[in-house]
Amino acid sequence: MTASFTATICVALATMLAATASGQTFAPPSGATLAATCTGCHGPNGQSAGAIPALNGRTEADLLQAMLDFKNDRRPATMMNRHAKGFSDEEIAAMAREIATNWR
Repeated sequence: MTASFTATICVALATMLAATASGQTFAPPSGATLAATCTGCHGPNGQSAGAIPALNGRTEADLLQAMLDFKNDRRPATMMNRHAKGFSDEEIAAMAREIATNWR
Protein backbone atom coordinates (compact mmCIF):
# COMPACT_ATOMS: atom_id res chain seq x y z
CA MET A 1 0.00 0.00 0.00
CA THR A 2 1.24 3.45 -0.76
CA ALA A 3 1.45 6.15 1.86
CA SER A 4 -1.23 8.29 0.16
CA PHE A 5 -3.65 5.35 -0.02
CA THR A 6 -3.07 4.53 3.64
CA ALA A 7 -3.52 8.18 4.61
CA THR A 8 -6.80 8.41 2.68
CA ILE A 9 -8.17 5.33 4.41
CA CYS A 10 -7.06 6.61 7.84
CA VAL A 11 -8.73 9.99 7.31
CA ALA A 12 -11.98 8.35 6.20
CA LEU A 13 -12.01 5.99 9.18
CA ALA A 14 -11.15 8.75 11.65
CA THR A 15 -13.97 10.90 10.29
CA MET A 16 -16.48 8.07 10.62
CA LEU A 17 -15.33 7.18 14.14
CA ALA A 18 -15.44 10.79 15.30
CA ALA A 19 -18.96 11.26 13.98
CA THR A 20 -20.12 7.99 15.54
CA ALA A 21 -18.52 8.76 18.91
CA SER A 22 -20.16 12.18 19.09
CA GLY A 23 -23.57 10.80 18.17
CA GLN A 24 -23.70 12.92 15.05
CA THR A 25 -24.86 11.60 11.75
CA PHE A 26 -22.58 12.02 8.80
CA ALA A 27 -22.89 11.93 5.07
CA PRO A 28 -21.44 8.92 3.30
CA PRO A 29 -18.08 9.48 1.59
CA SER A 30 -18.30 11.32 -1.69
CA GLY A 31 -17.44 9.74 -5.02
CA ALA A 32 -14.26 11.82 -5.04
CA THR A 33 -13.19 10.49 -1.64
CA LEU A 34 -13.96 6.92 -2.63
CA ALA A 35 -12.25 7.23 -6.02
CA ALA A 36 -9.12 8.57 -4.33
CA THR A 37 -8.54 5.05 -3.00
CA CYS A 38 -7.99 3.89 -6.61
CA THR A 39 -4.95 6.10 -7.15
CA GLY A 40 -2.61 3.91 -5.13
CA CYS A 41 -2.62 1.29 -7.88
CA HIS A 42 -4.14 3.00 -10.92
CA GLY A 43 -2.11 6.20 -10.63
CA PRO A 44 -3.06 9.86 -10.19
CA ASN A 45 -6.34 10.54 -11.99
CA GLY A 46 -6.28 6.92 -13.12
CA GLN A 47 -3.32 7.46 -15.44
CA SER A 48 -1.47 4.21 -14.83
CA ALA A 49 2.01 4.00 -16.28
CA GLY A 50 2.44 0.29 -15.67
CA ALA A 51 0.73 -3.04 -16.09
CA ILE A 52 -2.32 -2.00 -14.07
CA PRO A 53 -5.04 -0.69 -16.40
CA ALA A 54 -5.60 3.04 -16.66
CA LEU A 55 -9.04 4.27 -15.58
CA ASN A 56 -9.04 7.73 -17.09
CA GLY A 57 -11.11 8.13 -20.22
CA ARG A 58 -13.38 5.18 -19.43
CA THR A 59 -17.14 5.62 -19.43
CA GLU A 60 -19.25 5.51 -16.29
CA ALA A 61 -21.13 2.49 -17.61
CA ASP A 62 -17.91 0.57 -18.33
CA LEU A 63 -16.42 1.36 -14.92
CA LEU A 64 -19.64 0.47 -13.12
CA GLN A 65 -19.99 -2.83 -14.96
CA ALA A 66 -16.35 -3.78 -14.40
CA MET A 67 -16.55 -3.09 -10.66
CA LEU A 68 -19.82 -4.97 -10.25
CA ASP A 69 -18.37 -7.88 -12.21
CA PHE A 70 -15.31 -7.91 -9.93
CA LYS A 71 -17.53 -7.68 -6.84
CA ASN A 72 -19.71 -10.58 -7.95
CA ASP A 73 -16.81 -12.77 -9.19
CA ARG A 74 -17.92 -12.58 -12.81
CA ARG A 75 -14.57 -11.13 -13.91
CA PRO A 76 -11.25 -12.75 -13.00
CA ALA A 77 -8.75 -10.66 -11.06
CA THR A 78 -5.84 -10.93 -8.70
CA MET A 79 -6.86 -8.06 -6.39
CA MET A 80 -9.85 -6.14 -7.76
CA ASN A 81 -12.43 -8.76 -6.83
CA ARG A 82 -11.35 -8.41 -3.19
CA HIS A 83 -11.28 -4.62 -3.31
CA ALA A 84 -14.70 -4.37 -4.95
CA LYS A 85 -16.35 -6.51 -2.27
CA GLY A 86 -15.56 -3.77 0.25
CA PHE A 87 -17.86 -1.26 -1.43
CA SER A 88 -21.64 -1.09 -1.64
CA ASP A 89 -23.25 -0.90 -5.07
CA GLU A 90 -24.05 2.77 -4.35
CA GLU A 91 -20.42 3.51 -3.51
CA ILE A 92 -19.27 1.77 -6.68
CA ALA A 93 -21.72 3.86 -8.72
CA ALA A 94 -20.41 7.06 -7.06
CA MET A 95 -16.81 6.08 -7.86
CA ALA A 96 -17.65 5.26 -11.47
CA ARG A 97 -19.43 8.60 -11.88
CA GLU A 98 -16.52 10.52 -10.35
CA ILE A 99 -13.85 8.80 -12.42
CA ALA A 100 -15.76 9.08 -15.70
CA THR A 101 -16.61 12.72 -15.09
CA ASN A 102 -13.45 14.17 -13.57
CA TRP A 103 -10.46 11.94 -14.34
CA ARG A 104 -9.00 13.02 -17.66
